[in-house]
Amino acid sequence: MCRAISLATYLDGWGSISAERAAVAKTVLAIAEGTRLIAELVALGRLEGELGAVVGANSQGDAQKALDVRANDLLMQALRASPASIVASEELDEPVELQGTGQIAVALDPLDGSSNIDANTAIGTIFSILPCADNSGARGSVFLQPGSRQKAAGYVIYGPQCALALTVGKGALIFTLDCKSGSFRLTGANVQIASTTREYAINASNERHWSPPVKAYVADCVAGRDGPRGEDYNMRWNASLVAECHRILSRGGVFLYPRDARKGYEQGRLRLVYEANPIAWLIEQAGGKATNGTERILDLIPAGLHQRKPLIFGSREEVDRIARYKSEPHVIGHRSPLFGERGLFRN
Repeated sequence: MCRAISLATYLDGWGSISAERAAVAKTVLAIAEGTRLIAELVALGRLEGELGAVVGANSQGDAQKALDVRANDLLMQALRASPASIVASEELDEPVELQGTGQIAVALDPLDGSSNIDANTAIGTIFSILPCADNSGARGSVFLQPGSRQKAAGYVIYGPQCALALTVGKGALIFTLDCKSGSFRLTGANVQIASTTREYAINASNERHWSPPVKAYVADCVAGRDGPRGEDYNMRWNASLVAECHRILSRGGVFLYPRDARKGYEQGRLRLVYEANPIAWLIEQAGGKATNGTERILDLIPAGLHQRKPLIFGSREEVDRIARYKSEPHVIGHRSPLFGERGLFRN
């Protein structure tokens, strides 16, 4: 059966075409092995110690949890045996050069959603593999290329099942970890996101900081069948990019993490290189769209390894609708300037 195909078998076939593909395939398998070990830690929870304890801060000032550090260490250890030449991580100030000869670079968010560790809700690992065909990788500038040049990308979600979502440019695939054999097996081929949706994800606690177009879009969804959309909508928020993406791949929807007026959020919050780019490529390969609100994420050229950007992705029609709220003033122009942002008076 198709579902019995292992990740290794799939990548062996895909990687047999060229030396570059073979190197990418071996690197994805190394990441998979590292995430398998992370999944074991997550499953043990407090039996393995205080995994959610704050143990420091990364170079961007974000708190590091114990599991953030351990996940990074496990992935780095796994990648040292891969063809990867250089690795960048959210948990590292600068990229680390490896001994690999595959002329490829790996960018990682070792543990996405770490605020959920103690709550026993879904967390994950995000990865991106880029070409590294010259010596620029030694200086880390290899990571400053648009996401459209990725060779492989995806995530692993640690939830009720441990699953790996992957694209190598041939559609979006889901592999589920078989805990008995220790291998990831194909459970979703040619995953497709519905073009329309009645489900959106945003952190509503930040509403007062949003721009007028974002406020207007969410207000119209909240108004439901009585508002301009004429339909009822459900809101979701997991505080985990991986969990949000997995839900959208599974049943459609749209995710918004816009820029807002808070200090440090003016240019967005999610990292372009190792969060937005891999998620965006995966979403596009599943038939969805991913933008910063108006521009395609995969066309953006990073200015720095840890650069942040807004991220909106999911069902194509809804992502396009959100862009119209931002680019066409008449879409929100009918709202009363006096009462348009007062919940009691929304239409």
